Amino acid sequence: MLLGPWALMALWLDMRPGWLRIPSVIVYLVVAGTLFLWTDLAVWRWAVWIALNGGVIGWWLRLKPPLGQDWAPEVAHMPWAEQTGDRVILHDVRNFEYRTETDYTGHWETRTIDLRQILGADLFLTHWGPPLIAHSIVSFRFADGTYLATSIEARRTRTQKYSALRGFFRQFQLIYLIADERDVVRLRTNYRNGEDVYLYRTRLKAADARALFEGYLGWMNMTRAQPQWYNALTKNCSTPMTSYLAKANVGGISRWDWRGVLDGSGDKMLYQLGDLEGDGLPFDQLKRQALVNPAARAADGAADFSQRIREGCAGFGK
Repeated sequence: MLLGPWALMALWLDMRPGWLRIPSVIVYLVVAGTLFLWTDLAVWRWAVWIALNGGVIGWWLRLKPPLGQDWAPEVAHMPWAEQTGDRVILHDVRNFEYRTETDYTGHWETRTIDLRQILGADLFLTHWGPPLIAHSIVSFRFADGTYLATSIEARRTRTQKYSALRGFFRQFQLIYLIADERDVVRLRTNYRNGEDVYLYRTRLKAADARALFEGYLGWMNMTRAQPQWYNALTKNCSTPMTSYLAKANVGGISRWDWRGVLDGSGDKMLYQLGDLEGDGLPFDQLKRQALVNPAARAADGAADFSQRIREGCAGFGK
């Protein structure tokens, strides 16, 4: 009952070239309908059903991300890094100046960082729809008081709009953005409607934060060299991070915890594991005061945006 609708959606959304969509759906429906209406032998019914859907799955898994797309401006550049020991040159760091969500001046910058200066990591969790779904942004804290935010997103073309349903299929490519907080956070707090952004300080140690950042650099370079599909379930904004932390045995995170995939409850998971600073506050109280939208709107484009949105937040006095 689940496989049939999924196969039909995959054929309709992902079949290329587009003129094959209707014929492929018709063929699937005719075979499936004939199978269930006219086949008497149960063993043959199941054999043909498995073969039919196995063919769809095999075709779908072999789809490769197309090259040379006309990307939306905010994801037009694929960031990449050059690392020599502790020194990293980051290319195409996004730092846009927004007037509205769709009216902005694009800036892609090159920055040089020292990995020895990474002190830890903070977590932004953005709620924009169903409570179980959120967008996570991990921001790395440096000794000089600066931050670099990492955001794993669906890479869209100019004509595409993000859809949670389409995110389960081969519709979007994966992009590992690295950005200034005044860009990737302020976009969500100040310019988009209906997005609530919560900020937490994690207890990630400096060595673990550096290792996670280096892992991010590796994913970023790999995806630039070999494009990958985004998937709202298996490769979304949080699964690469949580899978890495689980494999590295950091923070007690389990790769089998559903909250690492549907990360709308990811903050509660981390709180229960003891991975969040919070001055001893109960979780509900910690979450209420973690909302940074008012502070972000007040700070707006200020040079000390990152410091101002953290003022007074529990756990940030350390």
